[in-house]
Amino acid sequence: MPALLGYYGSVADASPDCFDRFSDDERAIEGLPIRLVIALVVGVASLGVMMNMLSGLGGLTVTELDAAPAPDVIGPGEQKVTVTVVDPEGNPVSDATVVVSGGTASLDGVKTATTDENGNATLSVDPTLAPNQREGTLDVRIKPPAGSDYADERENAAILVLAGE
Repeated sequence: MPALLGYYGSVADASPDCFDRFSDDERAIEGLPIRLVIALVVGVASLGVMMNMLSGLGGLTVTELDAAPAPDVIGPGEQKVTVTVVDPEGNPVSDATVVVSGGTASLDGVKTATTDENGNATLSVDPTLAPNQREGTLDVRIKPPAGSDYADERENAAILVLAGE
């Protein structure tokens, strides 16, 4: 009696040797029906759209924050710098943490401050330049308020330190 082997047809003698070709098949995902793959992709896309439509979900969108230091050009020595944190529309962001660290100019440690209701954070910095160094920068980073949809992925404006200022 012939044995049916599905896709491969049938053989008159279903001995163990005729099934060896299944274990040697290295096509892997090529054997999956394309309809299954399409159904999976369409299903995941539909689920994403439905989840976005539900009220109460904030979605996967985040708002980029920006920092505006004032003054943005300073000289070596101790001084105060006010950094204003704003969203893309220019609205101030409160409770964000501003972190200022040495870039190409040296700064003793890392300085941090939290923004007030007007989005302002005032820090006391004491940058120094190396001998024969005419200019340097201080890097400004923002840690968004906890539990918010804000992010600081892009580079912020640096504070320029000039030797003659």
